[in-house]
Amino acid sequence: MSDPVHPARALWWLFEPVYAVTFLQPESRAAFEAAGLDGSWRGYFAGRSAPLGAVDAPPVIASFFSFSPAMVERALPAVWTHASPQQALAARTDGSAAALTRLLAPVEPEQVESAATALEEAVARLDCAGRVLAAANAALPRPVDVYGRLWQAATVLREHRGDGHVAALVAAGLDGCEAPVLHCALDVRRDVMQPMRGWTDEEWEAAAARLVERGWLTAKGAVTELGLIRHRAVEAATDLAAGRVWEGLPQGELDRLTAALKPIAAICREQMPVNPLAMPPVRR
Repeated sequence: MSDPVHPARALWWLFEPVYAVTFLQPESRAAFEAAGLDGSWRGYFAGRSAPLGAVDAPPVIASFFSFSPAMVERALPAVWTHASPQQALAARTDGSAAALTRLLAPVEPEQVESAATALEEAVARLDCAGRVLAAANAALPRPVDVYGRLWQAATVLREHRGDGHVAALVAAGLDGCEAPVLHCALDVRRDVMQPMRGWTDEEWEAAAARLVERGWLTAKGAVTELGLIRHRAVEAATDLAAGRVWEGLPQGELDRLTAALKPIAAICREQMPVNPLAMPPVRR
């Protein structure tokens, strides 16, 4: 019998696929390219960091956490010579809304509206203290289009959880390379994750060696019992930090939100060409 899933994690599984369309669908790529951000990584780093303004690499290295500093530095601050933060913000919203309009054609508009409204109500309850990416995204103007609203609300909630997750990783003593190395030892393919985070083989092997020395991994790269305990503690801390927004809601409201999001999340999840977070499938 599997352990019960924390409500904050169960809801994350539903809004993360909605957020992900901005980097994984053709409409989003086309919008970034039209803004002058050709190449998937220019669009990614410009689009995700744009709420912070025309930042240089160091704040993004810190807040994105698991990306190689060298990879971030190849993109920033050079991307701002191709598009301004305002143009990147418009591109990510327009592309995401267009992608969701296509993907969610089978879903009744009333259900999309219900999901967007419920997520926006959750965003309004968030405490973003100590969560820079969440706060920056929450401060952005509300899109007019319902698909843009749905995407933006999902993005704020996603970055809110992500900020808390980074804090949990740091508190556990993991660095930006050790975190994905541990993740791959658990449930993600290294040949998928490592190139997406930009770490060299030497950096990756050095991080693995540090985890072996700490007793988290075996010499062959398998997770030890200690590693599992530490990983579960990080996930529990992430859920706890993300859970406050859902506390006190009647079960009926949580059930209605889940029912509204499930078909939306299932469609978006099915259309994710890669799944670097090893998210489970969503059953409609």
